[in-house]
Amino acid sequence: MKFKVKAPFSVAGDQKQAIEKLTRGIQKGLPHQVLLGVTGSGKTYTMAKVIEAVQKPVLVISHNKTLAAQLYQEFKEFFPQNGIGYFVSYYDYYQPEAYISQTDTYIAKETDINEEIDKLRLGATSLLFSRSDALIVASVSCIYNIGSPLEYSRSVLEFKKGQQVILKEILARLVDLHYKRSKFELSRGAFRVRGAVLEIATAYEDEILKVTLADNRIEKLEIRPLFGGAGSEISQFFLYPAKHYLTDPQTLEKSFDQIRQDLKTRLAELNKQKKFLEAHRLEQRVKYDLEMIKQTGYANGIENYSRYFDGRKEGEMPWTLINYYRHLFGDDFLVIIDESHMTVPQLRGMYQGDLSRKKALIDFGFRLPSCLDNRPLRFNEFQPLLPQVVYVSATPDEWELKLSKGAVAEQLIRPTGLIDPQVTIRPSEGQINDLIKEILARKKKGQRVLVTTLTKKMAEELSRFLENPQNTQEPILVHYLHADVDTLARTDILADLRGGKYDVVVGVNLLREGLDLPEVSLVAILDADKQGFLRSKTSLIQTMGRASRHVSGQVILYADQISYAMKEAIEEVERRRKYQLDYNQKNHITPRSIEKPIREKIAEGKKDSKLKFKLEDVELEALTPGEKKKLIPYLRKEMRQAAAELDFEKAAQIRDLIKQTG
Repeated sequence: MKFKVKAPFSVAGDQKQAIEKLTRGIQKGLPHQVLLGVTGSGKTYTMAKVIEAVQKPVLVISHNKTLAAQLYQEFKEFFPQNGIGYFVSYYDYYQPEAYISQTDTYIAKETDINEEIDKLRLGATSLLFSRSDALIVASVSCIYNIGSPLEYSRSVLEFKKGQQVILKEILARLVDLHYKRSKFELSRGAFRVRGAVLEIATAYEDEILKVTLADNRIEKLEIRPLFGGAGSEISQFFLYPAKHYLTDPQTLEKSFDQIRQDLKTRLAELNKQKKFLEAHRLEQRVKYDLEMIKQTGYANGIENYSRYFDGRKEGEMPWTLINYYRHLFGDDFLVIIDESHMTVPQLRGMYQGDLSRKKALIDFGFRLPSCLDNRPLRFNEFQPLLPQVVYVSATPDEWELKLSKGAVAEQLIRPTGLIDPQVTIRPSEGQINDLIKEILARKKKGQRVLVTTLTKKMAEELSRFLENPQNTQEPILVHYLHADVDTLARTDILADLRGGKYDVVVGVNLLREGLDLPEVSLVAILDADKQGFLRSKTSLIQTMGRASRHVSGQVILYADQISYAMKEAIEEVERRRKYQLDYNQKNHITPRSIEKPIREKIAEGKKDSKLKFKLEDVELEALTPGEKKKLIPYLRKEMRQAAAELDFEKAAQIRDLIKQTG
């Protein structure tokens, strides 16, 4: 099926020339182009029209999960008949394995996987193998290893009406694809057998495949919703694996031999350096891991052996989502890097951060040197994998502009005629009282406010201060937003701001790029004159842009002096305002605020992490080891919250409970 845009509006402003320029560039085979578009000018719609024109599979890369979720929802609306996927890290909580030599502290890996996001990730890769009109919105996790696309494609299981089959062989194949057998209730990624009927709950959709057998033949195929509802009969079905990471059993056995050989070599090196403790530690660790993998198919930290299981050579790049595109489409696909001024530096820096952490683990005998090959792509590996790239940003960096060699499409006019917001500077003395007045003034008009701080702690403390009516005279509904908030909850908080559940959201850098909040009429930036990344020219322009979707948009910079970054940012905003005002005057356009429906949630996220039970009701003896492990992060968060509220007695109780749980 071809990409076909469906939207309640048509091309407006200067979108037409941007769409035409980018389309021509892609058709000519230009490897790099830039879309420089101001906030609210409809950059996502422009890209949708370009995709419709060029008809290529697309990978969209965003630098954080919140923006990726928003883009995913927007593209699903623009392309309701096409295959749109969402691929981000599935961890709600992730503590990587690490060793701090200064304090002789080993930190074991701790994770909390979000099952809904795992389902969406699997659904995204299944889309690539099932249709050519695939568009996947991904975070930078797309440069991490997910296993060989060749192994994945070999593992697709076909069911066809009338097909000759042997039930025992099908069940064995399902286990190889990481589906689990269940005797009773079906859940995602499980299967069960009842007489001559096999039922499989797919790992990537909320649906059940029902296979009816008769005389070693598939007599009937049906698909029905996982949570109840009418089913429908089908003639063919392709079942995709329940995990990305797949290994052939023969490869696994060969891998063990190679791991043992590398262990022997590494132990000789450590003993020669008289690192006997490290050698003993490493030998115990690797032997234990191999035994666990052999007996259960899994060990904590199994990803550190991925090079062996993938059949990769030392130093060879990992298999990533981008390799899946290349495996299926060759060079005939398009990559869009959203908010490129943020995404590109993040992609560039991820390898070094991973390397420095793992070197300590190797040096002190916690891991084999081969763990270095479980890594993200280096930037010099990442670039050649991309056939054609469009960098999208309101403030592209010099790197993207230079790489594009003049292939830059500017989009400075908003279809609604809205202009960049007015910017005022106010002193930091008395800033909170002034901010409260401004918030209350907008609340009376049914408008919303964003406030940006420099740290997470400041965001949380300011939120608590503003939600206390004793501090504000009138009630203010407020919530904070930063990287520690669960992935799906971030999108929900912003939707609740739009819907009126909150008057204000206080955040850190998550409030900069791409957040589509037309109800926001005021953006307040605290400590605007502080030097650093969060108050650079680029960051300030992006933050100011959050107020540009409202006809009464205003920005207040609280500062004691005008920094160089503030001066440049204000000048650029004023330049754009002048251009936009002139355009409106020439074309007799009256600015109007954007009206946009609040989208449904992309998935049901986890509930508020605050404990919903009394501490005395926790029965540790009744919990499994896995349940205890999952409980600890929530207990720690609740303990910190109790301490922040000066409820030290409760904090101490939770601390004691954590010790017992561990």
